[in-house]
Amino acid sequence: MIRIFTLALSAFAILFSVGVHAAEKFPFENEINARKSFMQVNKFNLMLLGSMVKGVRDYDADLAKATAANMHLAAQMNNAGMWPKGSDNSSSELKEHTDALIDAWRDYETLAQKQKAWLDATDSLAENAGNGIDALKKSLGAVGKSCKGCHDDFKQQK
Repeated sequence: MIRIFTLALSAFAILFSVGVHAAEKFPFENEINARKSFMQVNKFNLMLLGSMVKGVRDYDADLAKATAANMHLAAQMNNAGMWPKGSDNSSSELKEHTDALIDAWRDYETLAQKQKAWLDATDSLAENAGNGIDALKKSLGAVGKSCKGCHDDFKQQK
């Protein structure tokens, strides 16, 4: 049964990837959509924890811990494939599809430092989120600051 499921899943993945690639409407559509989805998942997790901090949602240590762990796992992902050179908004063809500034490709050292700050902040969040609302507040603030740091420099402001 597991082999059939694995085979079916593999076949679906191959067909889906071929179909999605063939349906690309603009350059780097798949990559840009993937990174937007990645950011949306991170935003969801951040907002879930933020709702606990703001008192909109009751603090739940287990949920906070699991959500923080998800964010830290996301920060550890190697998603370089989502960021190919040329997929920024400097071309008129991509301006309406992405807010990524070309500076992200021009200043890799700063980008890497900001990625490291996010990784470190999510590591602290994962360690502390389940240890009470005060620990969550402190750690979540550092995560928000790391997100803002990257977005301020490498995302087109609206």
